[in-house]
Amino acid sequence: MRFLIHEVRLFLIALQFFTRVPVPAWVGYHPDWLQSCQRYFPLVGALVGCAGALMLALAANWWPPLVAVILSMAFTIWLTGGFHEDGWADTCDALGGSVSRERALEIMKDSRIGSYGSLGLILLQGLKAATLSSLATPVVSELNNAQSSHIHQVLLAWTMMALIWCHTGSRLMAVWLMRLLPYGGDLAHAKAKPLGLQASWGQVMAATAWTLVVAGLMWLWLAQSGWPTGTLTMALGRAALAMLIGAIVCWRWFKRRLGGFTGDTLGATQQLTEVMGLLAWLTVIHPIG
Repeated sequence: MRFLIHEVRLFLIALQFFTRVPVPAWVGYHPDWLQSCQRYFPLVGALVGCAGALMLALAANWWPPLVAVILSMAFTIWLTGGFHEDGWADTCDALGGSVSRERALEIMKDSRIGSYGSLGLILLQGLKAATLSSLATPVVSELNNAQSSHIHQVLLAWTMMALIWCHTGSRLMAVWLMRLLPYGGDLAHAKAKPLGLQASWGQVMAATAWTLVVAGLMWLWLAQSGWPTGTLTMALGRAALAMLIGAIVCWRWFKRRLGGFTGDTLGATQQLTEVMGLLAWLTVIHPIG
């Protein structure tokens, strides 16, 4: 029982760090817990994805898919305080131009947003909105189907599952990056310092296991509901592969430019891999050709 209570504490610490969700006072705090909670990053992502999916489902009752998607995105950004989006913008500002490692780290510390950050944030969020909207919108061939009266609900469910899976997997990619790269920033002002400057293999394996649990629960839910689990398996696998490719790109990019990761680059990794996972999911649900 003591072990279980401690694990619940670690999960709530991760939830408190990455979202605005308040946690009970009994959770307490210890600096070592912030490093131990790395294994629960994917679960926090799953909860954020579930919150976004719920908002999407509610908004879809009153508005078209694009409006519902933007409201869902706005809700998750509010829920996380724009934590990862800020990291993506700072990373674009710092690494968008040809500057030295030292100058790039200085740019990341600057609270102001520049041209590269603004463009990167607009393009990535716009791409995410377009992808989710395309997922939730029927194509002509689907509207001509005999079951077209239910196609909106079916596509909405697939879009909700995409949100949950990509929010989960993208957080796992950040944990893997913390294992495979050293910390590359200024130790005195490290944003990632409270969470530990490198993840252990144990933390990585535990985070991977929790991600597989989320995938398993999604598969079981679809199987119990009589849905095509083959389609889900393909979507999960293709999105996971896309997120892995995105993480490899980030690993090479940050290793070459910074010699390691920073708190901002972890946020950038989450944002980039999430969108890549959504794009891959779209190729399964709405294949072209």
